[in-house]
Amino acid sequence: MRQVVLDTETTGLDPAQGHRVIEIGCVEIENRRLTGRHFHCYINPDREIDEGAQAVHGISTEFLADKPRFAQISEDFLRFVSGAELVIHNAPFDVGFLNAELSLLKTGAAVLEAQCSIIDTLVMARKKHPGQRNSLDALCKRYEVDNSQRELHGALLDAEILADVYLRMTGGQTTLGLGTEEESAQRAEASVRRIEIARGVLTVSRVSAGELEAHQRFLERINKASGDRCVWLQTDA
Repeated sequence: MRQVVLDTETTGLDPAQGHRVIEIGCVEIENRRLTGRHFHCYINPDREIDEGAQAVHGISTEFLADKPRFAQISEDFLRFVSGAELVIHNAPFDVGFLNAELSLLKTGAAVLEAQCSIIDTLVMARKKHPGQRNSLDALCKRYEVDNSQRELHGALLDAEILADVYLRMTGGQTTLGLGTEEESAQRAEASVRRIEIARGVLTVSRVSAGELEAHQRFLERINKASGDRCVWLQTDA
């Protein structure tokens, strides 16, 4: 099965207000292994970037001035994702923006849902961890994924991080290869922690006759209070 983990950065929060995609990052997974193939590009949106959005991703209008428009990269992007299962955190946001970009093309490209199936890891995480924080950073902490380089949001970096989170959240293999049987055995051996304990001589304390007599009286009181149902007086053990 081929999956593509996808993330975008945008000029703002709402494509209905004319906001545009400015970065797309994708990483490929095949049969639950990262292949190393990816798609990444910055895009000139032909508009200003909201201050709030720039504070999140750090991408400036000046930086994007010489970057291609979406129409120039759309074929390469669609070729990379077509037929794949897209893995996206908060999918309605990214899919909504990408569909808005596709609608501006003169090629009549179909909406993304018609070209790919989509998994929303935010929905998945909320079902798996109800009542808990399920942002990407929170999931990184929960699943011990290193996100120390994530000072600012970036589409490719976030896609790479989400790929690790997704594979761990769904309990799968995250390495690029299985390795040999010998290597697997060595890893298994290394994962077993053996603790040597110096054991002393155990001291055996025997009860006295007085203690046995007191114990018997206690059992008889239990038996009387329970209507002759004290099990300790009904066994030879």
